[in-house]
Amino acid sequence: MSQSGQMWGGRFQGRLDPMFAEFQKSLPQDHLLAFADLETNLAWSEALAQAGVFTDEELEQVRDAIDDLAEHWAEHGVPTDDPAEDVHSLVERELGARCGDLAKRIHTGRSRNDQVATDLRLYLRERILGLLEGIQDVCAALVGKAQAHFDAPMPGYTHLQRAQPITIGHHALAHAEPLARDRERLLDAYHRMNQCPLGSGALAGTAVPVDREALAEQLDFAGGPCRNSLDATASRDHLCEILFACAMTMTHLSRLAEDYIFFASQEAGFLRFGDAVSTGSSLMPQKRNPDAMELVRGKAGRVQGALMALLSTVKGLPMAYNRDLQTDKETLLPAMLETEACLHVAAMAVQNAEFDTVRCAAEAGKGYQNATDLADLLVGAGVPFRDAHGIVGRAVNRAVELGVELQNLPAAEQSALLPQLQCDLHRELSVRAVLDRRAATGGTAPARVKAEVERWQHVLTDWATGFEDDDGDDDGACGDEACDDPACDDDGHRHS
Repeated sequence: MSQSGQMWGGRFQGRLDPMFAEFQKSLPQDHLLAFADLETNLAWSEALAQAGVFTDEELEQVRDAIDDLAEHWAEHGVPTDDPAEDVHSLVERELGARCGDLAKRIHTGRSRNDQVATDLRLYLRERILGLLEGIQDVCAALVGKAQAHFDAPMPGYTHLQRAQPITIGHHALAHAEPLARDRERLLDAYHRMNQCPLGSGALAGTAVPVDREALAEQLDFAGGPCRNSLDATASRDHLCEILFACAMTMTHLSRLAEDYIFFASQEAGFLRFGDAVSTGSSLMPQKRNPDAMELVRGKAGRVQGALMALLSTVKGLPMAYNRDLQTDKETLLPAMLETEACLHVAAMAVQNAEFDTVRCAAEAGKGYQNATDLADLLVGAGVPFRDAHGIVGRAVNRAVELGVELQNLPAAEQSALLPQLQCDLHRELSVRAVLDRRAATGGTAPARVKAEVERWQHVLTDWATGFEDDDGDDDGACGDEACDDPACDDDGHRHS
């Protein structure tokens, strides 16, 4: 350390103003990178040994110090209120207490710029896996709902107006589909960022003859080393991409939350949340509030705001590193953790939501939701659809005047309004008939929804394959050498 007491203080004699020293600290945020920083230090130390900077004996001392510190932090936690200004200086000081001046020599040929860029990518890989598991949890809960209610009718809405009957299962899978796309976005982001910045130095590359390809392989960066040292230390587009995927995921969770909040209202009365995810009122004893989903909906705005904040931070930065980038972690990391938490809470809320299938079915038959089918029946009788649309509109108006549904129009009214039809409207306009007609791919027919549930069950099994390896062997591998899941390596086995 210099007289200034800082890693960077070689030319400085005085100390920082205490207020500015506290202002510029990043340890409260970047302590999350502590174990990634230890991994980076070990890999760089081994690269230095191969380059002749460390002897084998010195490398072993460094390795022992890193292992000891990792064990200590695993047991006691990483301090967040330490005087160290950032996680890198904390690690260097703690390693120094264990292996002396060797800790200072680890920084040979390296900058905190490429160090933090590497730490962050290592940490993000783990957090992305957590997000993928969270998405899997929500989709599994939705598929479970769809399996239980693949043929249970409920009203479908556009403009929050009842439109056509659907099934509860069809609605559940409608929320699973965008989450599957969010998963793909995260996978894409994972693969694009999976390159190793270590060895890029501050901006111009390292002068130490390290083998960067071997370094990338050791740290499991499948994309090899970053190809340009300026870009490696200065670019944060991979953070923006991950944060966009989080913001989009939260948007989809918020839409799911809004639907379920409305369904749980007394005005709809379609479902009831269990005690595990509901709270009451401190004043009104009768209240059962859908708090879990309301909180998920509320937190979506914070994650969306984080995306805008990060984009605003990076939009005007020149090459290469600028201290503005220190703030990327305090923007990104809480948003990722919040997204992951919201995924698990949303899954819990779906699992603890019980649909009133009797009420849902009854309401699916109200409000002239079968009007389109009546128009289709007229088309089948030879009436052009545009004319049929007008005929049914007049029939709806008359039904409203009489206070009946279309299938319950008196026989005389049917004859006057719909002379082209000789069929049994009670049967042809029943909720079951309306649902069964929509059997094309993507439709809400119970048979189609059941088939989609089966397809989704296979999808969930494929997703889970890369994450299940509880007993430590490789039976959690998917066995597909072409697998693109980050939880599997090139041989189809889980990363350690």
